[in-house]
Amino acid sequence: MSAAPGVDIREVGPRDGLQIEEPLSTEAKLEFVDALVATGVRRIEVTSFVSPRAVPALADAEAVAAQLKRWPDVEFSALVAGMGGVRRALASGVTRLEYVVSASDGHSQANVGRSSEDSLALIAPIADLVHEAGGHLEVIVAIAFDCPFDGPTPPERVAEIARRAVGSGADALAVADTIGTATPVRVTDVLGRVMAAAPGVDVGLHLHDTRGQGLANAWAAYMLGVRQFDSSVGGLGGCPFAPGASGNIATEELVYMFEDGGIPTGIDVARVLDAARLVSGHLGKTLPSGLLAAGGPPVPVPRPS
Repeated sequence: MSAAPGVDIREVGPRDGLQIEEPLSTEAKLEFVDALVATGVRRIEVTSFVSPRAVPALADAEAVAAQLKRWPDVEFSALVAGMGGVRRALASGVTRLEYVVSASDGHSQANVGRSSEDSLALIAPIADLVHEAGGHLEVIVAIAFDCPFDGPTPPERVAEIARRAVGSGADALAVADTIGTATPVRVTDVLGRVMAAAPGVDVGLHLHDTRGQGLANAWAAYMLGVRQFDSSVGGLGGCPFAPGASGNIATEELVYMFEDGGIPTGIDVARVLDAARLVSGHLGKTLPSGLLAAGGPPVPVPRPS
């Protein structure tokens, strides 16, 4: 029997995981990235080029970016919120960028100070800048299920943003359950609409585990055909501009689920736990991952034939 198709996991701990925490030193962040690279993960969202006043924990984006050549086999990316951030990122040598478009006006205003439509209008000029630099642009549709300000997000709005983003030059898409309210049925519905609106385009899923549905949502997305997922070691994370958002799904739990299901990830779960313990110590706090609290996967036992 042929092996199940593998998944491509992007580690977002250095960006989404740290953005709401007290700032770590650049040296501590680089030690964290060292530990992540050792897990076998090959895509890392390493920082964001946004206002240092709005997100002081990531004010050292340029300093972090200057060190990325230390890991030549890893694909690093950064999040941007507007043209200024794009220019800063490209000047720092980071050419794989994620640009966020909120599906609701309430979150868009809280997050970037402009309407959802105004954010959509920026995709084309951002794509032009990124492509001129030989880069890659992913558009992340935030608040794809519910908004803490405006309520439920119409699924057709998410599909419309996806269609328009690709038409404006986006190379890839991701759907984000920013506040962690989605369930498998809703994930299947929204992702199905997005994939139909953008055929042939890579579509990823960014999940938060606020209501304990994150892994179930990831499994539902896999069964639908999604192969790219965001996660954060230890379950770190949260959006400073979305009340009620908690951590991302934990990388070690996602890897454990897929690997135990015969779905390869290329990631060593024991080393992910090492990275989670490292950043937990730097932050001086306990992280929410259940697998981390349990001490790792159970001792393997023979399965019935």
